[in-house]
Amino acid sequence: MNDLDAIAKKFQKELNAGTASLVLLSVLSRSRKPMYGYQIAKLLEDSSSDQPMMKQGTLYPVLRSLEASGLLSSSVEPSVSGPPRRYYTITDDGRKTLKEWTQIWQQTKNFADAILEG
Repeated sequence: MNDLDAIAKKFQKELNAGTASLVLLSVLSRSRKPMYGYQIAKLLEDSSSDQPMMKQGTLYPVLRSLEASGLLSSSVEPSVSGPPRRYYTITDDGRKTLKEWTQIWQQTKNFADAILEG
């Protein structure tokens, strides 16, 4: 890997880190039922056309962080096909935060698009 590839990879990693929380809150806000980590990862994988933007290794720490911040709640339930699963649900504070972060995202996207398009 050359220096430009390494720089691009670092940029992608930082960009993903900044959007992971927004994406996870959005996914959980649209779900009618609580979701567990692998379900969320699979949905994100199926939603991306080429390579997934968020790896499972990134997903779980972000879910835990959102829960610690009070934006998600979780419960552990037994699974018939393996170990117990932790199911996540967005909280009311999570919904308010999602609305606020969506506005910030849109402003940031509009600004970046305007600059990049000249």
